[in-house]
Amino acid sequence: MRVFLGFEHPALPERSAVTIGNFDGVHRGHQAMLALLASEARHRGVPTCVLTFEPHPRDFFAARAGKPESAPARISTLRDKLAELERCGVDHVVVARFNERLAAMPAERFIAEVLQQGLRARYVLVGDDFSFGARRQGNYAMLDAAGAAHGFDVARMMSYEVHGLRVSSSAVREALAAGDMARAEALLGRPYAISGRVQHGRKLGRELGFRTLNIRFGHAQAQSRPAAMGIFVVRVHGLAAAPLAGVASLGVRPTVEDAGRVLLEVHCLDWPAELGPEGGYGRQLRVELLHKLHDELKYGSLEALREGIARDTAAAEAWVDGLRSAEPARR
Repeated sequence: MRVFLGFEHPALPERSAVTIGNFDGVHRGHQAMLALLASEARHRGVPTCVLTFEPHPRDFFAARAGKPESAPARISTLRDKLAELERCGVDHVVVARFNERLAAMPAERFIAEVLQQGLRARYVLVGDDFSFGARRQGNYAMLDAAGAAHGFDVARMMSYEVHGLRVSSSAVREALAAGDMARAEALLGRPYAISGRVQHGRKLGRELGFRTLNIRFGHAQAQSRPAAMGIFVVRVHGLAAAPLAGVASLGVRPTVEDAGRVLLEVHCLDWPAELGPEGGYGRQLRVELLHKLHDELKYGSLEALREGIARDTAAAEAWVDGLRSAEPARR
């Protein structure tokens, strides 16, 4: 998969089948749309292309209004979104910077400059609630008429449902905010996961008797407030041949810092001896959040924090043991 920053890149393909959206989370509705896009692209003999935006348009408008806290929590970082799009078999992704230029661009200019001149679209697939252009004046009917006039096909995909529930990024955010990881997994089609590189921290976990792997988030508002927060049972990929069970804190560490910066701290229940004490640093990990234990707590002392981590570790071990004992019954 090739990633282009902006829709004016000279190496973009001469023709493409395009879909447009934020694709936050790349949930099952997105996956169904991408599968349809791939089918239509094969039929026309052209590559697939996803046009997405960074920052999220709602992040941009919230910041412009001076209310960044009103922006939606981000389900996935840009890195994770691109990884999932690649897993879905997308050929090209165009990441367009959402700025004043795009915000003020009339719908007609968006069609001409972005879809026709930039992406050279031969097929455009959008969702049933798609709108575009300044003040969201463009809609499916306008896009369809433009396609008929200028020689590209336009199609609309209706809502995707799971057990009668419409799959959307908003529904995924609601599930994560509620700590309902099973519902989030049903909507995503996979466990909710966060990836990142392990960095050095204050080594406080070692002092407390619980070595942790620290993954920091970017400082941009969109990436510093993930949709899920709290203490979780996790599964860690990237340290050993098989995934490792663990317990993790995803939040702002109110007991020791509370500086507003989000950190994912992971304690593996069984540390691989071959890694040694320093073997985790610099590794790119993917951490699946399987079960929420509770929200973050602010402890009155480091000793109280140590006791809290011990309780969380025991709870995670019990949950993992329960999962393992239930697996033979499901086979």
